[in-house]
Amino acid sequence: MTPFPSYGCRLTTAFFLVGVWSAYAAPFKLPRSSPEAEGVSSAGVREYIEAADREVHSMHSFMLVRHGKVVAEGWWKPEAADKPHVMHSLSKSFTSTAVGLAVADGKLSIDDPVLKFFPEDAPAQPSDKLKAMRVRDLLTMTSGHEVEVKFSTNAPWVQSFLAHPVPFKPGTHFQYNTPGSHILSAIVRKVTGESVLDYLRPRLFDPLGIENPEWGASPQGNTFGGWGLKIRTEDIAKFGQLYLQKGQWQGKQLIPAAWVEQATSKQVSNGSDPTKDWDQGYGFQFWRCRHGAFRGDGANGQFCVVLPEQDAVVAITADTRDMQAELNVVWDHLLAAFHPNALVANPAEEEKLRHVLSKLEVRADVAPK
Repeated sequence: MTPFPSYGCRLTTAFFLVGVWSAYAAPFKLPRSSPEAEGVSSAGVREYIEAADREVHSMHSFMLVRHGKVVAEGWWKPEAADKPHVMHSLSKSFTSTAVGLAVADGKLSIDDPVLKFFPEDAPAQPSDKLKAMRVRDLLTMTSGHEVEVKFSTNAPWVQSFLAHPVPFKPGTHFQYNTPGSHILSAIVRKVTGESVLDYLRPRLFDPLGIENPEWGASPQGNTFGGWGLKIRTEDIAKFGQLYLQKGQWQGKQLIPAAWVEQATSKQVSNGSDPTKDWDQGYGFQFWRCRHGAFRGDGANGQFCVVLPEQDAVVAITADTRDMQAELNVVWDHLLAAFHPNALVANPAEEEKLRHVLSKLEVRADVAPK
């Protein structure tokens, strides 16, 4: 059994611009507006869509939120806006949120040792480095592992993780570690009595109007945590908007602002190349980006990009192997579309954008098999 399942994903075409907010039942849809009304150039968004369609193999969906309102959205045929899409490692940012809520509930501290939660699964003689591993180290991908453990049906997943060699001092060595995210999920279940999926339902999914989230679990009943969440494109956008608003949603503080700040700030260094978005630092299951942004992301091009300087969120789903190129199209084409103030209405350019979005489809030469 592989714990990191591969999903074939294809998405649909749909686009809405102005005046459709009334057609949706609050609070399940974000309000809609026109690009120019929110200081975004329709022509600039169209140029981005055309570039993404041309250069990213292949895009599945896109949604742009500015000042809390959806100003452009599109899906590549043959699927639809209401179809869930697998998030892959973007799931990790939701697990981080569950940890933050459990911390706020007084259930744990990020400085708690990991072994504290699993005495029955610990090795008979745990190493000093394993003893030193904290929740914080799991959050920041600095558990001390050199390679990821391989989960299987032959042993409980937590037990396999704790038995894995820890050659580096925890907190000192960045190594992307999806099993570590699963352990965060197991910790949340241990301290709350609920799986991450169930724990987040009343605290995150229901308030945001994220309906019927799908998320598998280990043979031991722990939500995957590091992968596997299936939600819709607008759900990604809502999640990003919640973090842009520092955890506030419709007048309520769903996530402590202090956690949002910690989780999305650079906690550890993971490189030094100024041209790469994977070298800008890592938070608590969130990545830092260029241009003052931060993101959650998942394999094959799933993105929740939050741009505080532009007061915007970009949600993207895709099936591509070159995720840096996918982000480059955002930076190279979409950033220039933002303006500090509302723009003069431009019905002609809005119509051009609407037309381009209505014709999107996954090309036969790049469509997943």
